Amino acid sequence: MNIRRILAITAKELRQLSRDRPTLGMIVGIPVIQMLMFGYAINNDVRDLKGMVLDQAQSTQSRALVADLQETQVLHVVGTASSEDELRAEMRRGAVSIGIVIPHDMERRIIDGDRPVAQLLVDGSEPGVDGIANGIATIPIGLRTGYSVPRSRTVEVRIENNPERRTAVQVVPALIGVILNMTMVIFTAGAIVRERERGNLELLITTPLTSGELMVGKLLPYIAIGFVQTTLITIIGWALFNVPINGSLVDLYAGAGLFIASTLTLGLVISTLARTQFQAFQLAFMTMLPSILLSGFAFPYEGMPKVAQGIAQLLPLTHFVEIVRGIVLRGASIGELNVYLLKLSVFFAVMLAIAMGRFRKRLD
Repeated sequence: MNIRRILAITAKELRQLSRDRPTLGMIVGIPVIQMLMFGYAINNDVRDLKGMVLDQAQSTQSRALVADLQETQVLHVVGTASSEDELRAEMRRGAVSIGIVIPHDMERRIIDGDRPVAQLLVDGSEPGVDGIANGIATIPIGLRTGYSVPRSRTVEVRIENNPERRTAVQVVPALIGVILNMTMVIFTAGAIVRERERGNLELLITTPLTSGELMVGKLLPYIAIGFVQTTLITIIGWALFNVPINGSLVDLYAGAGLFIASTLTLGLVISTLARTQFQAFQLAFMTMLPSILLSGFAFPYEGMPKVAQGIAQLLPLTHFVEIVRGIVLRGASIGELNVYLLKLSVFFAVMLAIAMGRFRKRLD
């Protein structure tokens, strides 16, 4: 082996890398993003879980109990419900993670000291929330107005939607979004670049196709592929992991269709930014890591700092995780999840407009 020739090739590669700005950005960007995600945004010490109160006692003691629960800093009461049906409806659409039910006979329970004085209804579809609620239940809470009776558990915890507390039930439905996010972005990230590298872009320029027609035509085949993947994951989750499907499959496919279209438009934007397929893959990878870590797929969303939560709101996977868990596990209808659908629709429209605006029927 000739050392001089090896050094010459090494020098050539370094010069090429120095001219490839996206690759240089990835060299610095990937480790920085990963460090920030794992060291700053991922936090299992959850605070301010959204809760709603159904206070049937309407007494000084019941209000004191709610105040004591909030002082743990784990719960943040965002509203009150007039009935259990209203409380469950808010939990079903994902507005709150925990419901606090205080019974009519709270004072008698305080005096007797043999029964919990309240009940926590916990959304078991979200990872980590059930463990946090059980932690609250074992904290000694002093009722401020007297009747302080020693007890091991002040409140009773009831897990909704996943009473067996199986991890597969929480993870498998959200995997639909994670897998679609990975495959759809990669599929379309190289779409325009591939046409350019193969020389097909010259042929497309000579056709009467508009930018919009080209973008939509690029999306449609992959939407069909996305529905196939959704079907496969749903069947495997139901058959192998006994994941219940409590909602409508029609609603599930409607939400999945909008999410697929949204992730595909993100891939198209990447494709208009990249000059080579390698650059397109790099940019696609950079979008996947924040989506998976910040979406609430594996880590509680409420545990993230406000800045990380704000970034998560810009990612389509964050909203689809709520949609798929709402439909599959909580039995919500598509109408009850309209807030998340609206956010996905806005993301789709903005990304498609950017992709169409950036694409020009020119070789440069």
